[in-house]
Amino acid sequence: MTLLKYILLLACVSLLQAGELTTIKGVKLLPTPWADGDSFRALFPDGSEHTLRLYGADCFEWHLTDESDARRLRAQRRYFGISTFGHSSADSIKLAKSIGEAAAMQTFEWLSEPFIVHTAFADGRGSDQYQRIYAFVSTPDGQDLSTLLVANGLARAHGVVRSTPEGQNHEDYREQLKDAELIAARKSKGAWAYTDWESLPTERRAQRQDDLEEKIALGTQIATTPVDPNTASRDELMRIPGIGEVTALAIVEGRPYQKSQDLLQVSGIGPKTLEKISPWLKF
Repeated sequence: MTLLKYILLLACVSLLQAGELTTIKGVKLLPTPWADGDSFRALFPDGSEHTLRLYGADCFEWHLTDESDARRLRAQRRYFGISTFGHSSADSIKLAKSIGEAAAMQTFEWLSEPFIVHTAFADGRGSDQYQRIYAFVSTPDGQDLSTLLVANGLARAHGVVRSTPEGQNHEDYREQLKDAELIAARKSKGAWAYTDWESLPTERRAQRQDDLEEKIALGTQIATTPVDPNTASRDELMRIPGIGEVTALAIVEGRPYQKSQDLLQVSGIGPKTLEKISPWLKF
């Protein structure tokens, strides 16, 4: 490797570690059978292909391949209060999948022309199976795709967020999505048109209980070797004793870290938790 290439490589690594967003214009959608509204393949102008995962929006799973997908779909149905739709799980699942498909089709329509991607190429894997990068996507007419999906009731405001290309901090962006979700619910948009408001609190309480039980169960399926919090997937982080999904997502949002003490900046991690998880971390 020449000295110049080495210097350029160090510069690129430094840029990614700093979490700088890169803006790529003229990106084209690559329709694929498994794609949904919040995760899809894209062709960059340089000829490279990437799987994008949107910040802040979570569409219904409509391609279920394993138990993890099924659990996620159940959590999504409960979030929108549609688990009792049609008085059977089969009817509710069918409805949820149809809304997931509608979200995918709408995304394909919104991105039918070249669009803009803003990304720091951060690892967007929810599990170990897929290679994805987190991104903000601006539609051809300049709208934020995540906000559009949430505002139309095709996604919930959920998942990893970060500061936006316009400089809006991550908490403000999260609240923007929550506000869009509230308005969508008030207008009965998308999935919210089928919400059973009487049972919604019960459904969400049941999901919280399931999350707690799964967290306890995962505590017995601990990591066998230390993991790097800068590169580990959500599922890998959740194998660390004391780390649940919410904290795992917060760790992903707060990247990068240089040492264990940097994790004290993460919501939900205090000195006692850090002491407990430190043996499972490497940098």
